[in-house]
Amino acid sequence: MKLLFWGAVAFIVYTYFGYLGWLWFRARMRPCPVHRGTYEPSVSVVMVVRNEEVVLEKKLQDLLAMDYPPDRYDVVVVSDGSTDRTDEILRDQSRNPRIRVLLTQLGRGKACGLNDALTLANGEVIMFVDARQRIEAGALRLLVENFADPNVGCVSGALILGDPDSGESGKGIGLYWRLEKKIRELESASGSVVGATGAIYAVRRNVLGVVPEGTILDDVYIPMHIVRRGKRAIFDSTARAWDRPSLGGAREFSRKVRTLSGNYQLIQLAPWLLRSDNPIRFEFVSHKLLRLAVPFALAMLLLTCVALSGTFYSTVLVLQLTFYALSVLSLTRRFEGGTLARFADAAGTFVLLNSAAVVALANFVSGRRTTWTR
Repeated sequence: MKLLFWGAVAFIVYTYFGYLGWLWFRARMRPCPVHRGTYEPSVSVVMVVRNEEVVLEKKLQDLLAMDYPPDRYDVVVVSDGSTDRTDEILRDQSRNPRIRVLLTQLGRGKACGLNDALTLANGEVIMFVDARQRIEAGALRLLVENFADPNVGCVSGALILGDPDSGESGKGIGLYWRLEKKIRELESASGSVVGATGAIYAVRRNVLGVVPEGTILDDVYIPMHIVRRGKRAIFDSTARAWDRPSLGGAREFSRKVRTLSGNYQLIQLAPWLLRSDNPIRFEFVSHKLLRLAVPFALAMLLLTCVALSGTFYSTVLVLQLTFYALSVLSLTRRFEGGTLARFADAAGTFVLLNSAAVVALANFVSGRRTTWTR
């Protein structure tokens, strides 16, 4: 029983801290800098939307106003089965020669929309964006400068949860995302990242393949495919997009279930991810797959503490129960501000993410598909 307890502890610690520490050590022992420089290839900015009438016009205005020569980039937008005013807005915007539009009524999913968009995209570099996030004006130029290094095939920007005026959020999901970005920075500093930030990343057109229909995590599949072809996928924290810290409890949970379900799907779509021909197989397993098993390690930790006797195990049990109680309190919003509130918010986010992992596994085992929505 003690072996199970310490095995669960070791697994959890490695998943959240050990892998991070190993990356930190590797980045210092074997740094792999990017040789960036002035570079202005043609760029196609690609966006797939569904029912985005609220934000679409402002998003297109921002995309057309980026700090990059206007004659060197255009915007390609695919509307995937929109039922609001999205198509009407796009028809009006398509009068601009720098905006190319494709309207589809079938609602085939984002992956098909991306493939359709690429048939219209002529740029040497493809920049992928989403509709909701606010992208900083200099982000495109910053991303593209990395392609001056011929070894770079994919560049991920950074998603900042917060507001440009008040700064990055340090609460809940914002705290988790800071940890995630640190992992990506260290992966990039000594090799390649496992996945990109879906709201802002760019790739070389000549190493970009077709995205399998129904792919949930295109922002992982595409970078991993590029790494397999011998190019690096890197992270540039200076190319930034801003988003709200939380979409609300229910929407945030659904979004996370969909993301984690995508990790299971990836193994089905690309079994080579677990073979030796994946140059970053160790990183992929450590970064993406081990987190899926953490809920079961947490359950093992709790059960072994109940079964084992002694002051140490009783103390660990009380700490776990206190942690879970705080996570429940964070959902009720009984207190705001202060150290306790921040800790409860972090506990609530941790429990939400691991609960989503359990639901994702249930979806995978039962064959239930998660659909792409706005």
